[in-house]
Amino acid sequence: MNRRHFIRNTALFGAGMALPWSVRQSFAASLNSDLTALTATDLSKAIAQKHASCVEVMEAYLARIHRYNPTYNAIVSLVDDDELMRQARLADDELARGQYRGWMHGMPHAAKDLTPVAGLPYTSGSPMFAGRISDTDSNLVAQIRSAGAIFIGKTNTPEFGLGSQSYNSVFGATGSAYNPNLTSGGSSGGAASGLGTQMLPVADGSDMMGSLRNPGAFNNVIGYRPSTDVMSNSNASNRGLSTSGPMGRNTADTIKLLKTIAVKALPDEFTAADLSQTRIGWLGNLNSYFAMEDGVLELCESSLNFVADAGAKVEQVTPQFVMTDLWECWTTLRHSGRSGMLRYYNDPKIRTMLKPEMIWEIEQSLVLTDDDRARANVIRQNWYRELDRMFDEFDFLALPTAQVFPYPKIQHWPTEINGKQMDTYHRWMEIVILGSLGGLPIVNVPVGFDEQGRPMGMQIMGRFGADKKVLEFALAYEKITDYLQRPPNLISA
Repeated sequence: MNRRHFIRNTALFGAGMALPWSVRQSFAASLNSDLTALTATDLSKAIAQKHASCVEVMEAYLARIHRYNPTYNAIVSLVDDDELMRQARLADDELARGQYRGWMHGMPHAAKDLTPVAGLPYTSGSPMFAGRISDTDSNLVAQIRSAGAIFIGKTNTPEFGLGSQSYNSVFGATGSAYNPNLTSGGSSGGAASGLGTQMLPVADGSDMMGSLRNPGAFNNVIGYRPSTDVMSNSNASNRGLSTSGPMGRNTADTIKLLKTIAVKALPDEFTAADLSQTRIGWLGNLNSYFAMEDGVLELCESSLNFVADAGAKVEQVTPQFVMTDLWECWTTLRHSGRSGMLRYYNDPKIRTMLKPEMIWEIEQSLVLTDDDRARANVIRQNWYRELDRMFDEFDFLALPTAQVFPYPKIQHWPTEINGKQMDTYHRWMEIVILGSLGGLPIVNVPVGFDEQGRPMGMQIMGRFGADKKVLEFALAYEKITDYLQRPPNLISA
């Protein structure tokens, strides 16, 4: 950490503090070495070592948010500036008294709007809950708060988290950090866009059908879906379909947030993997089973060449499994979980406020039988065994994070890919269910950009419980690629 660098910034901030707030916003945004450009890990050190105050950090982030968030719409329900500055001053006062709450002390944080934060709106992206204010913190939020974070608002999400496109009738759509006219993905789209635009140091999210991974790919950041027992009390035989997880501008930051929010104890140290001892099974598009937009496979395979050049063994692999059975299993289990929404569906006044995709999923749940669910569970158990067979041969399985590049945010979902029609609103996301059904640890790593500058990512999947191994691969991958060092050209409001 360069102390002189922070002293220079501190002096500049000190001069700016004497100006009116409206002027200070522009002043903070114009700094050559903005505090918002620091990784979360370095920002944490700067605060702890008093190279930068919590007030300075909050001012810098608020200036950036006011400059760019109207364009990207990543952060919603933003808390009043004066209140946030008051909390930042309190955090500085605590530090002056020797009270350090944790590595996120005084750092701004916005939680995904599917989780409650005491005192903040909790809409879940639904007009039914547009006015709801939470009076409690979720367990995840409580862990982040105990680490010292200041909650500045929420991150945008699709209604009830449905679909990998973060739009809703309450707040509108969120744009990709690399092109605000394109979707940021979802359902953790606001979180990923907030990271990619450097309006947030780290972000929390959740993932059922790629909701940490797709936004990671669409915003050129790290999205990590942990093994399902990391974030809950489940086990290898009882794996949930969804889980919470962290996102970061790099893997080290992602690991730090994971340690903060995890229920399961994680190792203290994570070190970059030795790629020369790594075996990777490349699934690709499963022999053309998955429809792919042109360019997706090429970017992933080019990045795998870097991994192979570093000594890893990369081989093509195809699961010994009927993939249509896996889709049947997925839709049966996913739609079965919508029965809890039936009370909204049965109320005619409320039903009109539900998005069509939610209505369709509820209706699908009504036609399922016990035999359907039993068959789905048998298929899933067989899939566990097939995953174990492949992981006996490979350390990791790799495949693209998404089947398409970010698409216009005014489009709800892709209806076709490369000439192939999508028969459901979520079929275009099918590529993520291999890991979701396994409850596996999966990291999205960036693979670069197409000719239009649209980002893409690749899923690196490990055996259930091998979270440390997957994240250590990501650390090594960052050392041999530079994609995360390619920031977007942001458009101010």
